[in-house]
Amino acid sequence: MSTSPSRTRVPLVLVGSSGRRDVGDPELARALIAGEEWAVTETWYRFAPMVLAMADRALGSRPEAEDLLQEVFGRLFRRAHTLEDPNCLRSFVYSFGVRALKSQLRYRHLRAWLSFRSPETLMDLQSTTLDVESSDLLRKFYALLDRLSSRDRLVFLLRRVESMTVEEIASTMGISESTVKRSMARASSRLSRWLEADPSLASLGDLEGRAR
Repeated sequence: MSTSPSRTRVPLVLVGSSGRRDVGDPELARALIAGEEWAVTETWYRFAPMVLAMADRALGSRPEAEDLLQEVFGRLFRRAHTLEDPNCLRSFVYSFGVRALKSQLRYRHLRAWLSFRSPETLMDLQSTTLDVESSDLLRKFYALLDRLSSRDRLVFLLRRVESMTVEEIASTMGISESTVKRSMARASSRLSRWLEADPSLASLGDLEGRAR
């Protein structure tokens, strides 16, 4: 997935807030499906910060995360009519974000393999469950994440950083719960082995023991 230099990013704050309404997700979903303009604005305000934060943590690049945010909501608004259960709006939005992230991670792996580029500048994850304070440690940890498959990396991040349940991850990614558990176990096992091989990363602890 590539981005054009002329592509206009979605603003992080929409101009004005007159279109906002204090409604529950089901009512918002029904209005979005019906194509009501206020629902588009409200959906952005309600869920864009969530998707941006997830993308920022997963990609380690704010510009990439903002570009992905535009793509996610563009697809979401075009496909809103496919939402079958208005009670599942949040997971519906998450699913678009996860699919876009998976595609972006695959593209990044391919780009790195073809060009042998160094990893992108990484963001600070001090507020996550990994509690990494050193930018050097963070850079090394992301380098390890880059060695995982896109599925294993996403499962690991959704479970350990986004604190999603196995059931939520399975629903969001469109895979079985057993596949989620296998991916989580595989990612945690590999990361633990790689961490053990680098004494400077010992402070991250036993990821395998916290896989469940």
